[in-house]
This record gives sequence, C-alpha cells and structure tokens, in this order.
Amino acid sequence: MLIGELAERCGVSTRSLRYYEDQGLLQASRDGNGYRRYDDGAELAVRQITGLLGAGFGTDAIRSILPCATGPAPEIDLCPEVAAHMRRTLAAVQDELTTLRRHEAAITGLLEGCVGVDSRT
Repeated sequence: MLIGELAERCGVSTRSLRYYEDQGLLQASRDGNGYRRYDDGAELAVRQITGLLGAGFGTDAIRSILPCATGPAPEIDLCPEVAAHMRRTLAAVQDELTTLRRHEAAITGLLEGCVGVDSRT
C-alpha cells in the first residue's frame, strides 16, 4: 500500500510514517517512480510503534522493543533486555511524577498563601 493509505488506516500523518522509516522502525520498498510502498505487516508495525510511543518510549527504545512486540496493543515478549529497559523507563516516569507532584504542592501552597486568590481556580 502507498504511504497515504497506510497513514489513513492507522490514523497517523505521512510525516510520521517517514519519520518512523528514518528512525529504522518501519521499512518501505520503492516503486519505479520513487513512491514508498508498504507491505501488509506495516499497519501492525505502525500500531505497535504508536502504542509504544504512547507509553512514553523513545524511538531508540522502540527499535529494541519492537522485535519483541506482538499484536496491535502491543503485547511484549519480555526477554531480560527488554524487561530491564522497560523497568528503567518506568523508573524515569515515576521520578518525573514525583517531581511534578512536588511542583504541584509548591504552587498550591503559594496560591493558598495569596490574599484574595481562590486556589481552586
């Protein structure tokens, strides 16, 4: 299928598909006229990529996780290397959440200390 058809089927932009290809996450062959042509497995790959991006993984991580992905959700065959990488990513997300909660508390405290300001708005 051509890039526009794949983009429409997956609900992503053609720019995203080109980016995935540039990052080594998606492969396309070229027609004689230079148009990208994707095989039948491309739709599943794009759904897996977008699922992993939605989970917070970067393209470097996805490149190593993608060979272990099955199904569009995706489901991951957790070999030790992939599991370790996912645990590191989860720890980074949890650290970021801790920082955001600390910021939230500080801002709430500042708002509560302001005279005439309703902190709920």
